[in-house]
Amino acid sequence: MLEYLNSTSAAFVATMDKIERRLTRAQQQVTTGLKMTSISDSPDQVSSLLQTRADLATTEQVQSNLSRVKAETDGAEQALQSAVTMVESARTLGAQGATDTSDAASRKSIADQVGSIMEELVGLANTTIEGRYVFSGDSDQQAPYSIDLSATPPIGDYTGSAASRLVQHPNGSRFPVSRTAQDIFDAADPASNVFKSLDALRTALLNNDSAAIKTAQGNVGTALTYLNGQLAYYGNVQNKVADATTFGDKLKLQLQTHLSALQDADMTSSILEMNQAMLQETAALQAQAKMPKTTLFDYLG
Repeated sequence: MLEYLNSTSAAFVATMDKIERRLTRAQQQVTTGLKMTSISDSPDQVSSLLQTRADLATTEQVQSNLSRVKAETDGAEQALQSAVTMVESARTLGAQGATDTSDAASRKSIADQVGSIMEELVGLANTTIEGRYVFSGDSDQQAPYSIDLSATPPIGDYTGSAASRLVQHPNGSRFPVSRTAQDIFDAADPASNVFKSLDALRTALLNNDSAAIKTAQGNVGTALTYLNGQLAYYGNVQNKVADATTFGDKLKLQLQTHLSALQDADMTSSILEMNQAMLQETAALQAQAKMPKTTLFDYLG
């Protein structure tokens, strides 16, 4: 009979231990909002949980980077829009200077206006966003150009470097987002060189050379077409950044949803489980209290 008593007590202890574990787990889920707080909670899901967390962290970092890139590309695009407007003005001034009614004095005045446009263009080439010279390539702490209208040539050499930076897309690919001021304003092809075409126009105006003015004015038009192409490039970059950001937002939501499914507790189920465990614990204790309190001496008598 002693063995019977021991087995009964052991069964009660085992039952209470099981209920207590259920109660503790349910209380923990209600308190933390998580169904998975340690490896032992769901060993088979740990790998997936860690990978999802890592993917989410990477996506959030990429999104943060894209936000900064957007500011840079938006600023660059705005700078080039202004540059296009200025070169259009220079072409108009060249047309005015090419007329037969223009004399040396009026052409000198027009040349001064072209010189001012050149200074403004250099300022745009030296555009900074968040402390970076966006048209200096990888040497983004160095202004790419300087200008001195009294010097020959008035615009100094490019002091930046190549633009090799690639931005990561949330899908894992990478794409370029910038060009240098040298690519944009100071192209190797003379027909596309904005700075040189404007300098040639200014020089022709100062020299009161009608034929040279007409030629230079036409070259400014060719350079303007090239500059519009650079503006279109940044428009395409803006679209890529916007598409990448949208993709990243969707991916982030998917990862957050998956992570929630892996680790977040179902609060309704957890509260129900906790209440059931508490009721079962109370019932087990009440049942144990009603058990006959026989002892070894009762059987020896």
